[in-house]
Amino acid sequence: MFTSLLSIPLLASLLTITTQSYQASAAPAHWNQTLEARQGVNTGFPYGSEKVRGVNLGGWLLLEPFITPSIFDPLDGSIVDEYTFGQNQGDRGAAEGRLRQHWDSWITRDDFYQIRAAGLNHVRLPIGYWAFVSADEAYPYITGSKEYLYRAISWARETGLKVIIDLHGAPGSQNGFDNSGQRGSANWGYNQGDVQRTKEIVEGISREFSDPQYYGVVTALAILNEPAGFTSSSYLATTRQFTIDAYYAARYPWASQGNNAKSGLLIIYSDAFQPSNYWNGVFNYPDATDVALDNHVYQVFSPAENQRSWGEHLTSACNSGGNLRASPNWPIVGEWSLAVYDCARWLNGRGIGARYDGSYPGSYYIGSCGEWNTGSGQGFSNDYKTFLRDYFDTQTQTWENNGQGWIYWSWKMENAAEWSYQAGLNGGWIPYNPTEHNGYKCS
Repeated sequence: MFTSLLSIPLLASLLTITTQSYQASAAPAHWNQTLEARQGVNTGFPYGSEKVRGVNLGGWLLLEPFITPSIFDPLDGSIVDEYTFGQNQGDRGAAEGRLRQHWDSWITRDDFYQIRAAGLNHVRLPIGYWAFVSADEAYPYITGSKEYLYRAISWARETGLKVIIDLHGAPGSQNGFDNSGQRGSANWGYNQGDVQRTKEIVEGISREFSDPQYYGVVTALAILNEPAGFTSSSYLATTRQFTIDAYYAARYPWASQGNNAKSGLLIIYSDAFQPSNYWNGVFNYPDATDVALDNHVYQVFSPAENQRSWGEHLTSACNSGGNLRASPNWPIVGEWSLAVYDCARWLNGRGIGARYDGSYPGSYYIGSCGEWNTGSGQGFSNDYKTFLRDYFDTQTQTWENNGQGWIYWSWKMENAAEWSYQAGLNGGWIPYNPTEHNGYKCS
């Protein structure tokens, strides 16, 4: 989940949705003419021909304060992410107990049944690198979340859902956001040791979950979430090279053992906050097979976006289809939501305010967050609920008409209804059948 700690013109420009005119038509020829070659491995799901419809299991195996503020409320204000959760609590045993209690309760088997009953076919599971290394190497992170990854896979097998394992946090932090596990600076791209270690972790994840016992359940691996390609030209160059190296490490995870067999996973790479066509020529077929580009589309992380009318948000969603169609690989919108204001508590980080009410550093007052501190959504007006349904229908149809599908951020929230698929189902602005639409707002 993208939550910037920076307020800079470059970042705002990268987050501006393309104004290319919307056009609903057949998929671009460069996706389909070589579909057989693109399906060079048997993933267990017909990517490229069947749409992805899913949810993220955010805030479960990688903490985010805005998803579960109750975990952070009793703690010292210096604890702003999972790194400081492990580092700054005097009683590490008590910290581990709190975290394990959260792992046991936040997502359960029942959630998987609810997700399947809502007509969805995928879960994307964000997890940090520290789940895959020793306790000493992970420190100060608390290890143990991998056990729950195995539970999730068993529940997915039981319910028929497909799992995307999403490496959401890398050593040194690939973006400096709390969603990477460590808020502050994006040091990963300036440390070749961290980059190399991340590639090795990706290789290990692919090697383990390409085992036949996971076939048809674990169908995809997202090699790194949201590396901060906007940081500098050198950072972007490092990210680009890592993406290439990590793809091949994941596709041929036994190569270091002298075995050139291919992994059967779909390999997903991040757009790194770049336009889709930035990645032209990086992964060409038939050399690269079963590869998808992960786009994240939000409209709340700049003052200009918070200032849009509801109608302008719909138009921007429609126009974002152009960026998807320009993708050289199958595009999947791996994160998006129904939020149009950044008023959810701690969305921008623990202790950081909102752009909408001007309390975010460098922003200006647009309106009061009082009405949009979203809670459960029970107080939403009928007009707002109607808009949210229109926004859902417009976005999902745009993602499917111009790409390979979508994965909502996120399944559940403690106190941020527009970000919660579960709350939307309960509140009536998200349908139980995601293919049933009240209409389409794109012309």
